[in-house]
Amino acid sequence: MTAPAIHRIARLDLVRGHWRWPFAEQRRAKIDAHFAVKRIEKPAMFNGRVLLARNPLFTGEGLSAEYFETDFASFLAWRDWGFPDRAVFNGFGMGALRSSDGAFVLGEMGAHTANAGRIYFAAGTPDLNDLRGHTVDIAGSVVREVEEELGLTTHDYRIAEDWCCVVTDHSIAMMRVLTSDLPGDALRDKIKANLAAQAEPELGDIHLVRGPADFTSTMPVFVTAFLAAQFGDAAQ
Repeated sequence: MTAPAIHRIARLDLVRGHWRWPFAEQRRAKIDAHFAVKRIEKPAMFNGRVLLARNPLFTGEGLSAEYFETDFASFLAWRDWGFPDRAVFNGFGMGALRSSDGAFVLGEMGAHTANAGRIYFAAGTPDLNDLRGHTVDIAGSVVREVEEELGLTTHDYRIAEDWCCVVTDHSIAMMRVLTSDLPGDALRDKIKANLAAQAEPELGDIHLVRGPADFTSTMPVFVTAFLAAQFGDAAQ
């Protein structure tokens, strides 16, 4: 895997096309069988419709890409089989929640989820709820995921104007810093109280990251790359 690249941009130009994914069509039977096994392991897993992307292009202050619709089972197989189709990528938004005292707030995915134990910011692969006509609304996706996972609304934080896009071999994480007026411990306590009130929360725990010493192996590389850049900027 190549080292992540980071692009700071001001604009997203993400559109939905009508391209059909050959991987999903040509390997349908194996994909369905794989998902059936995963459903036995995690019965709550749902084969909904998601949006993946292709043809990313960074130009000036913007990122453009074309999204296409597929099913979650195909996405899961593509991920679990080592991303065999390198022409597509998972382009998703992340709400990088930061406390007033500089700690970043990350969630640990619950045991019933497809990413159990992984620690990262509120996020989700875009789906049909993120479409505004033919536009993929990643800014709206971030707000929605933060509310669904953490129980926080736009009254609880301030949204940065720019984006920090972390590019890996198979994903582009479009991160936006969300700054709370609460210090880290109080913000974590508030979120944990919100989780306790949810019938089936996606998250099993909340973690504060105040520096590289708090990084763990369960944090994806795009998260640690982003955090390292943020802490590096703060130290300058």
